[in-house]
Amino acid sequence: MTDARQDETAAIEALLRESYGIAGAITPLPGEHDLNYRVEAADGTRYLLKLHAPGDADDLAMQIAVLDHLADTAPGLPVSRALADRMGRQSFATDIRGPRTARLLTWLSGDVWSRAATRHEESVSTLGGLLGALDRSLQGFSHAGAKRLYAWDIGRADMHLENLRFIDDAEKQAAVAAILERFAAAVLPRLQACPRQVIHNDANDYNVLLDAGGRVSGLLDFGDMVETFRVVEIAVASAYVLIGAADPVETIARLAAAYHSVNAISATEAELVFDLVCTRYAVSMCMAARQIRDNPDNTYLLVSQEDVWRELRRLQQENRALAIARIRDACGFAPVPHAPRLERWLERNAHDFAAVIRPGTAKPRVLALDLTAAGPDWSALDADGAERLIEARVAEAGADFAIGLYGEDRAVYKGDAYETGSAGARRTVHLGIDLFAPAGEPVHAPFAGKVAFIHDDAVAFGFGPTVLLEHRTDEGDVFWTLYGHLSRQGVQKLSLGQAIARGEAFAAFGAATENGNWSPHLHFQVVTDHLGLEGRMHGVGVGDHWQVWRAVSPDPSVVFGFATPASVIVARDKDFLVRERHRRIGRSLSIAYSAAPLKIVGGEGAHLIDADGNRWLDMVNNVCHIGHCHPRVVRAAQMQMARLNTNSRYLHDSLVEYSRRLAALFPDPLNVCFFVNSGSEANDLAIRLARAYTGNRDVITVDHAYHGHLSSLIDVSPYKFAGKGGEGCPPHVRVAEMPDLYRGRFRYGDGDAGRKYAEDVRRQVEALAAEGRRPALFFSEGILGTGGQLTLPENYLKEAYAHIRAAGGLCLADEVQVGFGRVGSHMWAHETQGVVPDIVTMGKPIGNGHPMAAVVTTEAIAAAFANGMEYFNTFGGNPVSAEIGLAVLDVIRDERLMHHCRTVGDRLMDGARALAERHAIIGDVRGYGLFNGIELVRDRETLEPAAAELDVVIAEMKGKHRILLSSEGPHHNVLKVKPPAPFSAADCDRFLAALDETLGALAR
Repeated sequence: MTDARQDETAAIEALLRESYGIAGAITPLPGEHDLNYRVEAADGTRYLLKLHAPGDADDLAMQIAVLDHLADTAPGLPVSRALADRMGRQSFATDIRGPRTARLLTWLSGDVWSRAATRHEESVSTLGGLLGALDRSLQGFSHAGAKRLYAWDIGRADMHLENLRFIDDAEKQAAVAAILERFAAAVLPRLQACPRQVIHNDANDYNVLLDAGGRVSGLLDFGDMVETFRVVEIAVASAYVLIGAADPVETIARLAAAYHSVNAISATEAELVFDLVCTRYAVSMCMAARQIRDNPDNTYLLVSQEDVWRELRRLQQENRALAIARIRDACGFAPVPHAPRLERWLERNAHDFAAVIRPGTAKPRVLALDLTAAGPDWSALDADGAERLIEARVAEAGADFAIGLYGEDRAVYKGDAYETGSAGARRTVHLGIDLFAPAGEPVHAPFAGKVAFIHDDAVAFGFGPTVLLEHRTDEGDVFWTLYGHLSRQGVQKLSLGQAIARGEAFAAFGAATENGNWSPHLHFQVVTDHLGLEGRMHGVGVGDHWQVWRAVSPDPSVVFGFATPASVIVARDKDFLVRERHRRIGRSLSIAYSAAPLKIVGGEGAHLIDADGNRWLDMVNNVCHIGHCHPRVVRAAQMQMARLNTNSRYLHDSLVEYSRRLAALFPDPLNVCFFVNSGSEANDLAIRLARAYTGNRDVITVDHAYHGHLSSLIDVSPYKFAGKGGEGCPPHVRVAEMPDLYRGRFRYGDGDAGRKYAEDVRRQVEALAAEGRRPALFFSEGILGTGGQLTLPENYLKEAYAHIRAAGGLCLADEVQVGFGRVGSHMWAHETQGVVPDIVTMGKPIGNGHPMAAVVTTEAIAAAFANGMEYFNTFGGNPVSAEIGLAVLDVIRDERLMHHCRTVGDRLMDGARALAERHAIIGDVRGYGLFNGIELVRDRETLEPAAAELDVVIAEMKGKHRILLSSEGPHHNVLKVKPPAPFSAADCDRFLAALDETLGALAR
């Protein structure tokens, strides 16, 4: 170390010691003007020492002021915090390498973006979120230093037009000139309406820190702050994070969306981001050119500008309109603003559209061809061969002509023409509907318009002669219809601007020799935005961006009105489906295994099948009670649906037969059925029945119970009203103690526990009586599901029912979860208690996944409900539901599923109890048949719940063994087991072996 360096280090050590009372190792850091040092104290605490070079006092004051502001408004943001010296100063003058201003800041851990070992999509998202939160916190911040005229403020990029002359390369100069001119003419006028505020303005790859997992952990250097348009923040950061990204537009869109999620931007701001990213590159090139002119030996500038020019060229290769649509979509805006309005217009006016071909055929019969990779190998046929095959199939089907489907992912699009600017993103998804007919077939306009574009795509497998007609709705929206593969002779007669009447024959199908070498057909497409391509508009889009392409070219099925579906749903990846669920479905509906959700596309027996063909052992689906997609249920539903489905006011044999079969499963006097659509509806109806019969309103329920999602049932479900978001116990509800033999007041071995727990039911009845009230209904399951798969103590329901009935109330057995033979020993769980309820409710397994449910009660209770107000349920007891219900009962009987549940259930519980001898974390194993609970505890004496450990077990069983499980209970520490009844002995053994392995690994 040189003497000068030793002197400098000594001066810094003295400064730290005297001003802050800190001693430690000092490491110099890079800095263009300022001196920066990492300071590591003896206790391991790190700091950042900044020695600012002389300069603009307002600029330094601004940096100090913004950290003060953020300390008050956003203390949780990962930005450096200023530390005061012993005199309370956040900055002070010093003399190290000349006069400087010293500041000591907290240290932010992480690696700078440019050198981070791990970078991925979440890196981009967390940066966008951080910047959004930062700018939201800065909305009220103002400082004189931020009001400067700053060359790096791209909100004033037009100032750089005068610097174009410094760019020597003609191609680069032309590109930058075009961007800056567009900025001045089109971007800046729109920016003027956008919010302005102070922004960071320099989230570059050396100012952003990432942690070891690739998430943003800090943001450095507020020296480039400026008061400008808010959206500039997104553009500046995007210009850095997209460097080297496989899909630059996706990267920009992801960052913008993350920003928007915490600090909402307008649709106009979203539309300007792409142009502003290009503008940032243009400004960078102007600034660098000027600096290089002044300092030609600055090799750093020369190297960094190569990145800028490479990325700018990549962006220029993107379709600008499509890029803007993708960014709009990522931020939750319609990709094409008027597309939704146009789709509504098409639906509203469809009755008035003319036929595109063969107007004399009122209802053409069409044959849908399969042009996917799963269909015939069309590429092996030449145009004539394909035409002959299509004609043969049309004749065989007795159709008028064949069609190719909208949204179909096709294997026939080969070659470079279908590549995009993003690696691996090919255009293969069909944006129109194909109509196959002989060459020369006339083409008619479905609605009036004018010829907007004509193009002859005269290349192999191109569109051939193509026409776009322009149309305008009565709301003023302009759109186009595209007609591809036309006859050259007919197209040559058209002229731009030519009016085309509704129904007018203006073109004809082209032969293979002129239509791109395809068998004769018409490609018909609706276009909301031709993306600047005009007559060269694409006919296929990218599947991964389908939501954008669908807006650019909506489903044209509405134009034709075929009896055969002319479009398909485009399959999407899990990330997109999660995004769309959050946007379009209430977020109160959770997603199973949300950290790594499954896309399930099929089911069989006790297994679910994902989109990749993997089979998952389903151990939590008691809804598909007799097995996923049981063929007898599927066949019953299909056959009845093909004959009739209507409401239950009409006479139908299946409904009467089903009510007879269902009632026969209960002893007298339970012989009257009501049919509804869900367990919640069943329990709601049960409350109404009880109130009509007893004249009372109050309900007694068991603690932590759940009986449905309707308001009336949230009221009687402590699991909901006493939990997060609940409003507490309503005045007409009393909560009885949960009879928990494992961790309750009365436990295993207490032969009188049932009577003792039922005493609390008596106390609730007495409390009502003290207020002059009596119960209408007592709610209980035969096994307490949300309570933690708790089996009831012997005689509990007998005693509880006696207390309720003595007070004039009715007793309900909720069999929605546990009915239909699942408990193995009996058809219904309440039968294990030796009781006959007054009302029984059923749901979930009753239809094996079909939405149906039932209430069975006595004739007297049903008669009391018939008080003049008709009870009618539109879909309850419909013929399809009745046939499905009968099929379920048949399968339970014919496949001996009740006995199977007992046999395999005993095997499972015996195996789990054997595991408990090796794994102390298993505190209790309980249940009947295939409705079981395995409770995990950290200590068998204190019964401390092992909830976190159970989360690990569930994740490991899913991730490693493809076994799906869930948790239950008040402490979320009970492994819930309720598989479809076909769950086999082999499935059971597989589960036990996997659980053994998982618990063993957990203990290590």
